[in-house]
Amino acid sequence: MVKFGIEFVPKEPYWKITFYAIQAERGGFSNLWITDHFNNRNVYVTLTTAAIYTNKITVGPGVTNPYMVNPVFTAQALVTLNELAPGRVVLGIGAGDKTTLASVGVEMRKPLSAVREAVDIFRNMARGENVAYEGKVFQIAGAKFFFKPKGEIPIYVGAQGPKMLALAGKIGDGVLINACHPDDVEYAVNCVKNGVQEIGKQFNELDVAAYTSFSVHKDLKKAMKAAVPVVAFIVAGSPSQVLERHEIDLKKAEEIREALKTNDWGGAFGAVSKEMIDAFSVCGTPIMCIERINQLLKFGISQFVVGSPIGPKVKAAIDLINEEIIPSFTK
Repeated sequence: MVKFGIEFVPKEPYWKITFYAIQAERGGFSNLWITDHFNNRNVYVTLTTAAIYTNKITVGPGVTNPYMVNPVFTAQALVTLNELAPGRVVLGIGAGDKTTLASVGVEMRKPLSAVREAVDIFRNMARGENVAYEGKVFQIAGAKFFFKPKGEIPIYVGAQGPKMLALAGKIGDGVLINACHPDDVEYAVNCVKNGVQEIGKQFNELDVAAYTSFSVHKDLKKAMKAAVPVVAFIVAGSPSQVLERHEIDLKKAEEIREALKTNDWGGAFGAVSKEMIDAFSVCGTPIMCIERINQLLKFGISQFVVGSPIGPKVKAAIDLINEEIIPSFTK
């Protein structure tokens, strides 16, 4: 049976995201993911508040990266959170966004090594071990907590490219696949399986999540309108080979990219096509969304993550998912 996760961007105040988290938990969501970007509110403050006011939903950053915050401090934050919400905490970690990192003068150096080493360091710190580590990216002379962490914290690796997806299969307890279209999810799952097979691991040992841009409303036009801004940014950040795979006009994509650089929202959003929305979001009426989710499940997805924008109105969209989408997969 598929699990449902939900992602929030903490640009909203903590109390609003906490309200949505309570609503999601009551409706049957099993995972709450909070994005980690310096230009939004702090991920750990937001997770802590949500954890205090919920009872069973699993919480974690989705995703943090090893460049902005050393993995020792990520471990410190999450083992502390795990004392507050025992057995309900996970780590979501990926390489991060190159453009965002560059804006604060941080170089994305050796991303495969950085993620692999960060996972090793986090896992050992979270087990209460003394960590001395000499890696390509991280060098730690000796780090250990003055307290004994309790319980295991599962690690989900966020991945998009083939090498990172394969690595995620090797080192992760779960994988967060940043994809919405069946073709992209099938490709990603095959990359994860390649990594798993290399080390003799079983694919079904992993919790593999489709981490999607999602928008639902009973009115298709309203659902599509809400998805447009998110899709515009996805298109702008997608490499040409991904755009070509979905037969998206590269000139149109470049128009969107240039418009976003100059904060020309009207120009950027106005250039988003139906084909772009179909390729880079799960969008539509509840029935349409159910059909797309079923398509993705065929490839071995075990968690479906409802990501930004969720719908034109977040509360109403969560209600719609709780009432009409999740029950289709839990009956």
